[in-house]
Amino acid sequence: MSVLVTGLVLFLAVHSLRIVAPGFRTQMMASNGERAWLLTYTGISIAGLMLIVWGYGLARMAPTLVYAPPVSMRHLALVLLLPVFPLLIAAYVPSRVRMAVGHPMLLATVLWGIAHLMANGTLADVALFGGFAVWAAIDWISAANRPGSGKVRQPVGWTGDAVAVLGGLAIYGVFVAGLHQWLIGVSPF
Repeated sequence: MSVLVTGLVLFLAVHSLRIVAPGFRTQMMASNGERAWLLTYTGISIAGLMLIVWGYGLARMAPTLVYAPPVSMRHLALVLLLPVFPLLIAAYVPSRVRMAVGHPMLLATVLWGIAHLMANGTLADVALFGGFAVWAAIDWISAANRPGSGKVRQPVGWTGDAVAVLGGLAIYGVFVAGLHQWLIGVSPF
């Protein structure tokens, strides 16, 4: 668990700088340059992500059960996960979805975390999925209150929405059909 927690602390801490120290990023870019900031930020993020993946794998070898969700929650989790990929895509394309949500990637992360908590109940699951869900909810609130937040350009037509929804549902289908099993080693069914 210590490797997983270390990874979560690194990854979520660097991604929380705008929440706890809004001017830090700007200060660092001004004093060291944008490239140096991006390299540092990326390096810490990758190290954290690698520790999360490694630590979660280690924790799964000797799981500590916190709660045992009923099988029906797995089905509900699959439904809750339906909008996750469309929201992730909507974060990068001009769309009405992005305008309505403001920060679709953060909402996707909250839904992803909650859905996985509904289907999994080990200590590693609570740390990983609960940690990300709580962080994303806090960041979503923080981002909504930042100056200039929510300024998304009006999309022209429905192309961005179609790309987000259809593309996201296609990716969801691929994940459910076997990619989740192949990548994570666990079938969603």
